[in-house]
Amino acid sequence: MKFSLRPQEGAFYEMFSRAAQNLVRGTELLSELALPGADVQSVSERLADVEHDSDQITHELYNKINSTFITPFDREDIYRLGSGLDDVMDHLEAVGNLVYLYGLTKLPALPREMIEMIDVLDQQAKVTALAMPRLKQMKGLKDYWVECNRLENDGDRTYRMLLVRLFSGEYDALTVLKMKEVADELEAACDAFEHVANTVETIAVKES
Repeated sequence: MKFSLRPQEGAFYEMFSRAAQNLVRGTELLSELALPGADVQSVSERLADVEHDSDQITHELYNKINSTFITPFDREDIYRLGSGLDDVMDHLEAVGNLVYLYGLTKLPALPREMIEMIDVLDQQAKVTALAMPRLKQMKGLKDYWVECNRLENDGDRTYRMLLVRLFSGEYDALTVLKMKEVADELEAACDAFEHVANTVETIAVKES
């Protein structure tokens, strides 16, 4: 039987789980953009609220690290994981905000590939949210980071197809510039999810 001298401080795991649940809320809000007659202003505003809540969780996490003598695992890894989760939320919020500010929902429809990227992000958010509570026991995590990396590869392929469509001549130049910025944020969010998964893998290897 393996014994650990590190405390099982539940507050850290709770904050990771709360941050991950916010990512699920964020991707679900982005999914509304695909609905006919979507209230994009409402989506953007609600995403901003979720992003602010995630910022607060990150501040709580950092304060907890600084006030805790012995942490459940390396402080650097706690910072990296908390920061990584926050980075994902920042990208999700940016997507909703740009779609609103650029008025992209005035188009007949958003590109299919853009909606597919949001779906990939939603899947990444859900597997991440399921994984965070398992950090406490460090069990059943390998399937998570393998799946999250697989989804990131799907996101990369979809992103490339989206770029092909944007530069196909289907859209005017100004619309292409606007949608390219949104596409870049979607791709950055996929990458940020992968960074979170890689951090979890590093933690699991160190603690095994």
